[in-house]
Amino acid sequence: MKTVTRMTAGCIGSCLVVTLLAPTVALEAWLGMIAPLVVAVVTIRQIERIYVRAPRDLTSFMIKAFGAKMVLFGGYVTMIIGLSSLNPVQFTVSFSSYFVCLHGIEALRLRSLFSTGSTETVS
Repeated sequence: MKTVTRMTAGCIGSCLVVTLLAPTVALEAWLGMIAPLVVAVVTIRQIERIYVRAPRDLTSFMIKAFGAKMVLFGGYVTMIIGLSSLNPVQFTVSFSSYFVCLHGIEALRLRSLFSTGSTETVS
């Protein structure tokens, strides 16, 4: 299995478990998971493409991606908490958990690329 497939399976699996065990917080869990997962998938795919094509461009991409993530996640969290009737604490716990875990996976993938010079792409 590849990085993106594993990430996606882990996120969906964990949200399914939350949905089964605590259905009252299911929507907050799913909404807290979806944005970090989509952004992590896009970021990892771009990192791998850039690394294969022009590794020197990776730092520039990561800086731009960081800025874009700040704006995107800031708007997303503001929208979910400000414009919905969802429980903000449950959403925040879900969002923060997935955000931290998925960024950790991104970091491990970067480390893997740099240490092995691997050009394996994700599916």
